[in-house]
Amino acid sequence: MSRVGKQSILLPEKVSVKVDDSGLVTVEGPKGKLEYTLPEGISLKEEDGQIITERTSEDRKVRALHGTARALVNNMVTGVSTGFTRDLEIHGVGFRAAVKGSDIDLSLGFSHPVLHPIPAGLTVTVNENTKIKVEGIDKQLVGQFASDVRSYYPPEPYKGKGVRYSDERVRRKAGKSVGK
Repeated sequence: MSRVGKQSILLPEKVSVKVDDSGLVTVEGPKGKLEYTLPEGISLKEEDGQIITERTSEDRKVRALHGTARALVNNMVTGVSTGFTRDLEIHGVGFRAAVKGSDIDLSLGFSHPVLHPIPAGLTVTVNENTKIKVEGIDKQLVGQFASDVRSYYPPEPYKGKGVRYSDERVRRKAGKSVGK
């Protein structure tokens, strides 16, 4: 039995979950609405404020998807009730960011500014020109956007310049030493 799949999901007060016959799960809460189609062989049932994921067979593929489906539904419940955030920091002289309309404008030492579109459903704010906060209800979308922004200039180990997650630690390396 999947250790993750057999755990129940607690439903917060203002969150409702609906499952139709085709396996489409709709989760609605104070922050918005998310949808997900359950894989074949996985079903959901609601009992007194909890959601339980069940599988119909012991087939290898179904067992593999049991925990994954439960985790994705749990992320949807968390997203529509509290939301997800990811914080980024920019280190480097002259490096900065700004939100311009539906794009984020990054100045990362290149000869041109980097304009990255902000997907619908995300809120991006920039503080002090170097702190970027990404907020949204879809965990995958928040993480992917933060990863895309970081990928333009990942932190380098010699001077520590670049875009990094706020909780990320960059191991610094010693530069070249002049020998005699």
